[in-house]
Amino acid sequence: MGIRSKLLGAGVAAVAFGLLSTSAMATTTVTASVGGAPTGAILDNLDALTQTNSPQFSSTLITVTVAPGAYVATGSLGGVYAAPYLSGGNGNGFGPGSSNQANGADATPYLAAEPGANITLDFGQELHYVGLLWGSIDGYNSLALYDGSTLVDTITGAEAAAAALTLPNGDQSVGGTAYVNINSTVQFDTIVAISGSPAFEFDNIAYNVQQCDTNDCTQSTNVPEPITLSLFGAGIAGLAGLRFRRKKSS
Repeated sequence: MGIRSKLLGAGVAAVAFGLLSTSAMATTTVTASVGGAPTGAILDNLDALTQTNSPQFSSTLITVTVAPGAYVATGSLGGVYAAPYLSGGNGNGFGPGSSNQANGADATPYLAAEPGANITLDFGQELHYVGLLWGSIDGYNSLALYDGSTLVDTITGAEAAAAALTLPNGDQSVGGTAYVNINSTVQFDTIVAISGSPAFEFDNIAYNVQQCDTNDCTQSTNVPEPITLSLFGAGIAGLAGLRFRRKKSS
């Protein structure tokens, strides 16, 4: 598997998003909760990454490119980035040997992008599902899904917060982090984390490789359903939120 860097610089990204002539028609479902990734997905805790601006491989061979101004971070740095908060199963399966991470501030390496810096994760294969631990969700950050150079959809922090039934205000405590699950009817192979104001912090990637039926690759046959979880300790079973979005051809 060759390294395929699709890093878009801040200025280039803004132009590219505006000029892409083909945007796949997709129905994207966004769900979120305090709990962790669905069962049956491939889990990557990003702990194999080091601080470099060159493309590198994660433990599951995701090609990760961290632009200048973005970090493979550990802990928190005041005014720059804050560790996502683990609770209610957010770290289940993401510890060493598929163990569970302890609740509390994320003590393991995670990715953080400052304003104007992007982080690109190239999976090198087609997906219909990706999940991530999205820390201190705010309305300035977004996650773009690409299939090659084609923008499939963009998930904003406001949408992630709405799915988690919280506010996109950058809350760094337990209430501001959620595990965000994204399912798309159109395949994608790359995600780009874009920071527009405060840092975009995330960890614990989950994904499923697309499985094609005969002459039909529009739906994955093994994308897991989001698991049932309690929300903020209130004993409310089920998903925290559900958003449906349709992206039309531009």
